[in-house]
Amino acid sequence: MKNLIKYIVIMSLFAGIISCDNLEPIDENRLDFDFVSKDPASAEGILLNGYSRLIDQFTFIDAATDDAVNNQLDNGFKRMALGELNALYNPASRWNNYESVLWINKFLDIIETGEIVWSPDEEINEMFGLRMEGEALALRGLHHFYALQAHAGVGTSGELLGVPYIKEFIESDGDFNTPRLSFQATVEAILADFDAALALLPTDYGLGSGDVDPIYQGYEYSKYDVVNGSRYNLRISGKIVKALKARLELFAASPAFLNDQTYYNLAATDAGELLSDIGGVSGLASNGLEFYKAYDEDEDAEMLWRGTIGGNSSGIEARMFPPSVNGKGEINPSQNFVDAFPMQNGFPATADNGYDPQNPYANRDPRLTKFVVVNGSTFSGSTINTGVGGKINRLDSIPEFSTKTGYYLKKLLRPDVRLNDDGSTVGQRHYDVYFRYTELFLIFAEAANEVGGPDQQINGLTPREVIGAIRKRAGLAQPDTYLASINTKEAMRELIRNERRLELSFEGHRFWDLRRWDAPLNETIRGYFFDGTNYVELPSVENRNYPSFGKYMPIPNAEVLRFPEIEQNEGW
Repeated sequence: MKNLIKYIVIMSLFAGIISCDNLEPIDENRLDFDFVSKDPASAEGILLNGYSRLIDQFTFIDAATDDAVNNQLDNGFKRMALGELNALYNPASRWNNYESVLWINKFLDIIETGEIVWSPDEEINEMFGLRMEGEALALRGLHHFYALQAHAGVGTSGELLGVPYIKEFIESDGDFNTPRLSFQATVEAILADFDAALALLPTDYGLGSGDVDPIYQGYEYSKYDVVNGSRYNLRISGKIVKALKARLELFAASPAFLNDQTYYNLAATDAGELLSDIGGVSGLASNGLEFYKAYDEDEDAEMLWRGTIGGNSSGIEARMFPPSVNGKGEINPSQNFVDAFPMQNGFPATADNGYDPQNPYANRDPRLTKFVVVNGSTFSGSTINTGVGGKINRLDSIPEFSTKTGYYLKKLLRPDVRLNDDGSTVGQRHYDVYFRYTELFLIFAEAANEVGGPDQQINGLTPREVIGAIRKRAGLAQPDTYLASINTKEAMRELIRNERRLELSFEGHRFWDLRRWDAPLNETIRGYFFDGTNYVELPSVENRNYPSFGKYMPIPNAEVLRFPEIEQNEGW
């Protein structure tokens, strides 16, 4: 937090040359907050710093879970999972999100002065102030949620703690010795910021004149559209804030934290309201399963919130493609993950349900071969064999390039990217996703099931209907006999967690899900190998080594040493 400098350098211009007979220093063309707090473009630049550090789907922290390993020996998540996680070394830390919080608080200070003139038109000026204050409050809540997700836990005092909640700008030489709130108090503080933001933000940008939110209905529509038109579509909106509330409420309600029916009910209600707005299960995007395979700005119904889409690139594919197509094969899905995919008839992959360990990918959930490169797959114009005969794709044939588990990653990758032998590339555009509608459906299903079981109806939806629609979209046989056989909250909980594991795989969710569910962290990673005649299981590819208190992550040691009011989590 102390890295935030007091001044913002806007530009540097040489206004003159110091002559020999004029030794007085010229003024630095460095603009301080007195200027920034009156200049609208500069002030908005401070707000836009609040959009830094948003977390997208490309973290690949899944390599620190039972879903995958990373084949790079120096990978931080690999090192963490193998036992190096501590208060001095934590690649999953989000404590630096407080720097974004400070920028946001500075912007809120500027708004409070009332000195910024966004437009000479009084109504437009007023609406810009309302909207951007709403953005700032929402982003402040979000960055505190990121910190809470990564650092909440039982402190050395034995109390379940959240994180410090910073609601003012603190100078670089100011007092950062702020104690952590209780876990529930932190949750409520975030919700308060979210609710305050909801009172100011449009539900969505680009709304027609008949859909304008009550707070803006007294303004002339043409002026309203200047402030809240579709050009601002990627800014945080009321719809996004409500989705973030549901995410937070589910997190708070989870077994490792409050294990609380009230928050489950809130999560289901908030998620359900948004889902009813898109028609319930009929609004489940048909392309949501492989949303990443093609860029189409007019067909992104799966994107509840995404970032700006850049130009053509191939960096992710260079990391993840198998070596025969010139990638590093970095993320290797585990057999543990592959086992989670049911048979095509929807039943778990067991011998009783038709699973053949010597023909392991036959009659399986179609998502398996959409998300994972299995032995014999055709991928990026090439057949990928990971067993005998696979050459450089074969398991362990090239250190830090070939698979460790018998699998390569396919999900999130553009198959039309080309990494040519001569070093040239054909890149493609990629979605940068912060929140998908599929996650919202799964939040609803999990929370509503905890409230009342598989057929609990909230806002016209039930967990059974939602999970049924997701599995139908995946291509499982219909009618879904296995889903129909689920009659208890406990059985539906297991199914929902498995569907969440599959649908949100490799998007950075499972690492945090295992912790909030208080689920085992040290499941040994297994692989699968074709030896030329048979498939054989590799029972111990990588042994996880999290401490018994590892479900709660540490506060950075430097913060605890410098600021004695900040209590460390137990065990660290």
